Amino acid sequence: MPDVISYIGLGSNMDGPRQQLTNAISVIQNLPQSRLVSCSSFYQSKALTLNNEPAVADYLNAVVAIETGLDALALLDALQAIEFAQGRRRTEERWVSRPLDLDILLYANETISHERLTVPHPELCQRDFVLVPLAEIAPALMIPQKGTIATYLANCPRTISAKWQCSA
Repeated sequence: MPDVISYIGLGSNMDGPRQQLTNAISVIQNLPQSRLVSCSSFYQSKALTLNNEPAVADYLNAVVAIETGLDALALLDALQAIEFAQGRRRTEERWVSRPLDLDILLYANETISHERLTVPHPELCQRDFVLVPLAEIAPALMIPQKGTIATYLANCPRTISAKWQCSA
């Protein structure tokens, strides 16, 4: 399989979020058949919660681009192994605090609909904490079957409250 560019969203709001992201990026850099192409700044934003749920700690988010020869499901397996190694335990609950969340946002120009993986990420175009770092490293990016990143970014509500340079 030829190498493709994949964009991965990173998020954390537990156990030292800045260090969680930095550690994850270090491991991603060493994935087999892969190399890190770019890393966005780190962005702080309010956590998403369900109706009437108490607010949880703010998230720190980033996006990395990698060039990889791994197929999408092998990449997903590798990312989930990183999450597990850094303390993530998967539950059915959505929008809960977690030490690390790694999402495949885009995988080349592919549209993937698999029971374990949907690409482009289903909520990519509604989240500024994903769109802003993605636009930082790929400002002219076209989202398959959706359009330009700039179009979605222009219409997305802002939740980001702070920005730091990537330290990986």
